[in-house]
Amino acid sequence: MGYWGLTAIGFSNILGSGWLFAAMYAAQTAGPAALLSWVAAGLLCALVALVMVELGASRPEGGGTVRWPLYASGRLVGTMVGWSVLLSVGGTAAEITAIMQYAAHYLPGLYNGHTLTFTGLGLALGLSVLLTGLNWFGVRLFSRVNNAVSVFKVVVPVITVIALFASGLHSPDRLTAHGGFAPYGYAACLSALSAGGIVYSVNGFQAPLDFSGEARNPRRSIPASVLSGIGLSVLMYLGLQLAFLYAVPDGLLGHGWHGVNFDSPFGQLALLLNLQWLSSLLYADAVVSPGGSAYVGVAIDARHTYALAKNGLLPRFFMRVNERFGIPNRALALNLAVIVVFLLPFGGWQNIVSVMGDMYLLIYASSAVAASVFRVAARDRLSGWVPGLRWISPVAFVVASEFVYWSGWHDLRLVLPLVLVGLPLFLFLRRDASSTPLAAELRDGAWLVVYLAVITVLSWLGSFGGAGHLSAPWDSLTVAVFALAVFWWAVMSGARHLAAAPQDAEVG
Repeated sequence: MGYWGLTAIGFSNILGSGWLFAAMYAAQTAGPAALLSWVAAGLLCALVALVMVELGASRPEGGGTVRWPLYASGRLVGTMVGWSVLLSVGGTAAEITAIMQYAAHYLPGLYNGHTLTFTGLGLALGLSVLLTGLNWFGVRLFSRVNNAVSVFKVVVPVITVIALFASGLHSPDRLTAHGGFAPYGYAACLSALSAGGIVYSVNGFQAPLDFSGEARNPRRSIPASVLSGIGLSVLMYLGLQLAFLYAVPDGLLGHGWHGVNFDSPFGQLALLLNLQWLSSLLYADAVVSPGGSAYVGVAIDARHTYALAKNGLLPRFFMRVNERFGIPNRALALNLAVIVVFLLPFGGWQNIVSVMGDMYLLIYASSAVAASVFRVAARDRLSGWVPGLRWISPVAFVVASEFVYWSGWHDLRLVLPLVLVGLPLFLFLRRDASSTPLAAELRDGAWLVVYLAVITVLSWLGSFGGAGHLSAPWDSLTVAVFALAVFWWAVMSGARHLAAAPQDAEVG
């Protein structure tokens, strides 16, 4: 695949169900100042993306986000990150659940307001099988279908922005009225990153990296496609946010932006503005956009599962690649089973995506460590694709840590202990006959266990949904200082791990 195919994959993965909801939730949380949240998210994600680009362009490998932490930090970190990746398959299930919720506008029997009905679950399972089947027949078909879906996903949001602005501005001073530009304070911009769905919406930029092993000229195409996807998506989201802020009728702002609430924000807003044609188009796209993201997600999950099998977290049975289509079909089948489990009515779309966002951020943090480990290690001849990586990697690690912390205690009290399950899983799967001594493996990966445990405690003590014993901004500053210390520890441990490994040995 080339630049356009990889860019389409990244953009399609970013522009899923998030654009249909995030503008409203961000406005509820931060008011017009949510515009700053989008800009910050784009800049910070670009920073993290540079680390991912360094790894993807210099070490192209299918499912690289799973393999790189294993190479750099050993089996304990590789297992815990791999466990997080396996859990993140739930993101695809969330997109499929969103499709069912939107489709309930036409078929009310699919969704009961909290979970999928029996009928909705059956239809969701059928869609999961269809998406898996489309991915079954090779990379070329995947790229063609995704390109066609991506065009539709771009056109509809653009039409939405134009139509809402053309309908007339309800108040020219909308950005400063109703409590001012930042009615809930500028700290609310940080909360909007998670509570407003901004992190989840921009997340997905790493998708082209998971196809680095199948890219033409990865040194040129991967960096350009990843950064292009981030830039285009942030511009799109800024336009949507502005359109939403200006299009909401004044009568709905009597209680401020907190009081603006829609089940399907842009669709219902279009009806209020007598734009029935736009509303119909939006409800149709509400199926296509999440469907496109789910389609990409199925393909990415299969490559991650393949890499997990190479790591030893799963049986090597799942490494089998179909000779005709070049696809790890057994991995696809396993992920279909995992998606089915997540589709069971244990929670709604919003609950799933809040957990998935933190899973991805933890994966990004481990990748920042891997990039620096490869740079400082003796065998760094493949590194150096991104200038300034010496400072970009630690800043990216701190950024990812802050994003995790800002997601709040309500989510982290579930996410971080769940990730820590990877520790006993590592002990259970460890291969005594051929592996490094247990004490050395625990020493090399101890930084991740301590990192997760302390972030959990800081979240409980902090001001983002916690007990408030650590007030703002001291809580975020504490997280930053702690993250920098852990980053230094992790890089030193990784360098020691690589120095002790046989020069020509393949990890995993």
